[in-house]
Amino acid sequence: MTKATLFLLSLFALILSYPARGAAEEYNTKNLTLEECVQIALQNSTSGIKAERALKLSGSDVLRNYGKFLPHVSASSSYSPATMQRGWSTTYGVYTKTKTESASLALTATLNLFNGLSDYASLKAALSEKKSARHTLARAYETIAYDITQSYYQALLEGELMLIAREDLRSSRDQLKLTGRQFEVGLKSMTDLYQQQAETASRELVLIQAESRARRSTLELLRRLQIDPESPIELAQPPALAAELPVNSVDSLTARALRNRRDLKASERNARALKWKVTSARGARWPSLDASFSVGTGGTSYLSGSAPLYTEYDSPTIQEQLENSGNYAVSLNLNWSIFDGFQTGYTVQAAKISHLNSMQDYDDLQRTIQIDIQQQLADYNSARTEIITAETSLKAAEAAWNAVRRKYELGAAGFVDLSAARSTLFEARSSLTRAKYNLALQKNILDYTTGSIPLPPVQ
Repeated sequence: MTKATLFLLSLFALILSYPARGAAEEYNTKNLTLEECVQIALQNSTSGIKAERALKLSGSDVLRNYGKFLPHVSASSSYSPATMQRGWSTTYGVYTKTKTESASLALTATLNLFNGLSDYASLKAALSEKKSARHTLARAYETIAYDITQSYYQALLEGELMLIAREDLRSSRDQLKLTGRQFEVGLKSMTDLYQQQAETASRELVLIQAESRARRSTLELLRRLQIDPESPIELAQPPALAAELPVNSVDSLTARALRNRRDLKASERNARALKWKVTSARGARWPSLDASFSVGTGGTSYLSGSAPLYTEYDSPTIQEQLENSGNYAVSLNLNWSIFDGFQTGYTVQAAKISHLNSMQDYDDLQRTIQIDIQQQLADYNSARTEIITAETSLKAAEAAWNAVRRKYELGAAGFVDLSAARSTLFEARSSLTRAKYNLALQKNILDYTTGSIPLPPVQ
């Protein structure tokens, strides 16, 4: 086997072993933490990718506006290997025919000296838009983190509710076995056995519904993570869901939100950019002054022609003419549009309206933030109170269940009392679980409203 063949086989094996470009990225979905989920979403989310592209485009726009302060340089050249000219010569009174070769080179530089501050205003607008795009990107990341946190907690909640339903079904099946043995020895009636069978079947239905909700919430999380839906996913339990969290007053939270909210900062920067665009539009009412400098050279060589022109005008070569001939020019050009059919007036008015609308949006967003802070703080405080109530209810339900179960086993209580106590216990456990996750969800909403959501580093 030749060296060339070995090289080609090695190259082919290397190509096969290299992962295909654009293939789905593999993630370790075993025991995913909330931070890992947020990090995956930040890498894959469409809204984040679009915001990054918008920021990149705004950077290019800034560079484009900086370029308006530099001279525009253009170069041109032409070469004609053969040009035939035939016509009447008034000098010699005969028809002549001439064939020539020609070439020319030119370099032109133009610099705008004044255009009513339009270029300066466009640059300031582009800088403000870039800052707005940067704030928009940060808010997009916060929105992604908020959305993933909500879906993550919802998936955990539905998973725990499924476990509670499974445990309740297991307890109901154990009670059914006990009732069956008691029926065999004559301690329970046929009615008690049938009622217990019906309750066990209803608990099975509750478990099926809980499993369906848990599966749906997990798939929803996978959809938001934008990874393979067939990926087996396991979620890590977050620590201390019901821990007391320090919450400030409405005024301090509102001040924090107005200081931290990236979308509010983006709206303010966008309003600045639109204000500068008004100045840029007004620049068309002023004259424009340009300075230009041009340098060039050219030459024409006569290839053939009819007498007497060709013999009389024998010319040097093209190269000699390009080297020994040339011209340059410096000029100032003043342009002033006296009347443009009200086009400038319309452009200025449209820019003003856009600026006023952006200021209105900024004020509306401020008021919305203040209202949202009051609402979310009230919801968070309600969630904290719900946990205390749910814990008290669970303790009472457990005590009632234990007492009624012992009475039922001794024949001192009926099946209706037992079923009611079990239902109360199931609801109390579910309510406490919902209250704990509701507190975490409300805290996440409050952080998002105040612009304080922590973000993991984007890889």
